[in-house]
Amino acid sequence: MVGLFKHPKRKIRKLTAQGNYEDAIKLGKSLESEYSDDSDFMFIMGSVYFLVDEPKNALPYFEKAFQLNSDDLEMLRLKTNVHLALEQKSEAIDCCEHILKIDPKNDEAHDLLDQLERL
Repeated sequence: MVGLFKHPKRKIRKLTAQGNYEDAIKLGKSLESEYSDDSDFMFIMGSVYFLVDEPKNALPYFEKAFQLNSDDLEMLRLKTNVHLALEQKSEAIDCCEHILKIDPKNDEAHDLLDQLERL
């Protein structure tokens, strides 16, 4: 039990890896106020919601993670996927453009941006 309190983000990741998404979300929600300024925590929670196919619930976590650390490429990639799942084309384009500002040679962002601009 001591490990849970020392490394709660690790516990959420472990629960997620085990497929215990409901428990991971429950634990995360109970810790949310304590970790509200932790971009890694926000990324983890957004990822769990994305994994259970709840992009609407995932988005606020990715938005907060973006506010706290706008240069996290993995978070931006998942945030882009959430916008796509919610059919928010312009927001997905913005994410791709931001990825390319950080990593101009990112092929995945280039390809997706090309596809989105053709739609």
